[in-house]
Amino acid sequence: MTQTPAPVAVGGGKPSKPWWRQLYVQVLLAIVIGIFLGWRWPDLATSMEPIGTTFIAAMKMLIGPIVFLTIIGGIAGVADLKKVGLTGIKALTYFQVGTIVALLTGLVAINVFRLGDGVHADPSTISTSGEADQYIKSGEHQHWWEFLTNLVPHSFFGAFVEGDILQVIFLAVIFGIALKSVGKIGEPVIASVNRLTEVVFKVLAFIMKAAPLGAFGAMSYAIGKFGISTLTSLGSLIALFYVTSILFVVVVLGTVLAAFVKLNIFQLFRYFKEEFFLVLGTSTAEPALPGLMRKLQFMGVEKSTVGLVVPTGYSFNLDGAAIYLSLATLYIAQATDTPLSIGQQLGLLAVMLLTSKGAAGVAGGGFIALTATLSTVGHVPAAGIMLIFGIDKFMSECRALVNFYGNAVATLFIATWENGLDLARARAVLAGHEVLPSTDPVDPADSVDSVDSVAAGGRPGAKVAPR
Repeated sequence: MTQTPAPVAVGGGKPSKPWWRQLYVQVLLAIVIGIFLGWRWPDLATSMEPIGTTFIAAMKMLIGPIVFLTIIGGIAGVADLKKVGLTGIKALTYFQVGTIVALLTGLVAINVFRLGDGVHADPSTISTSGEADQYIKSGEHQHWWEFLTNLVPHSFFGAFVEGDILQVIFLAVIFGIALKSVGKIGEPVIASVNRLTEVVFKVLAFIMKAAPLGAFGAMSYAIGKFGISTLTSLGSLIALFYVTSILFVVVVLGTVLAAFVKLNIFQLFRYFKEEFFLVLGTSTAEPALPGLMRKLQFMGVEKSTVGLVVPTGYSFNLDGAAIYLSLATLYIAQATDTPLSIGQQLGLLAVMLLTSKGAAGVAGGGFIALTATLSTVGHVPAAGIMLIFGIDKFMSECRALVNFYGNAVATLFIATWENGLDLARARAVLAGHEVLPSTDPVDPADSVDSVDSVAAGGRPGAKVAPR
């Protein structure tokens, strides 16, 4: 499906907005103001929590409908239903390989630098309380196979009420296959799904206007509650996690993108800069999911591939969480003077492959997966998570960002593997070329780009020739 680059047309886009009206600039300024407020007036800053949580809740409210409608529309547009199954199998295969590489990256980093040596924490004297104690108890009763048994919702609307993305995916796939199977009878429903998708994304555009407020509230609360001084207590561990994550994204994901997809990771960073600051400000990748799906489709990835790979990846392809899980586990072992051989560490890796999936989509999933891993293996004391509980908030942004870019690269990889990527269009979009308008039923420039989150190559209104 690779094509030659589309001809560039001069002046094909909308007039650029002033820099102060661009979403990513507003979100960045909001983050800076939030950090300052949390540093100078922590009591006032912590009272900003409802602003951030309300925005995140509003975004999560739309994720279920967006995933459901996008998957149905994507499946309905596939000529052969076998392709849907093959895409899913390829995606899950990629996710497992990517998770293994991410886990190994964390293991290598903490084995080389061994930051836990010298701490000599006595597990018997470590007390657990509050939120951490709840995570430990949940993790001790967490089983790796629960994500399979929880796949089927108790009711059709239960998946949307609970916000369980895996259950929404399950319903959407079955519903989409059924609509495709009934032929002409399902065509009016499919047309309605496409129209409703436009409406939902317009609602998303309205909510995205409040993104700076959401980032301000979330960042103010985080700094005000935990304090910048917290960074100094375990700063070396935070720094190691950030450096390891950056190297993973640039070297590992960048190599995959360049060698297989023939695209540049740094251009991808620029294209998703609005989502970058949104994730950075809210400490979660979920608010960026709709924008990721729309931008990938706008780049030239087939709608069915985007609809299947991105939502599934948000539960199964958590590269940032995998790096954190392996690094944190080994740090706790070192800090509690628990010796682990290479064989035992590889055994931990195998367990983490399963426990990380079992905690997907659960509040405090990182700690639950960590506790489930330690409880399953039995060598490392689960109470040791208290050693890193205080700094977890300062690593959540990095986890979310790595997860986000991991899913972007995964979707482009699967699309290339499936011959479902218009490479010429993708290169033009990432290069920021202003070319002929898209003929997609819903042009991202009419919805998300109205708040500057789908400006190709970082330029508001830039458009690309249709496939």
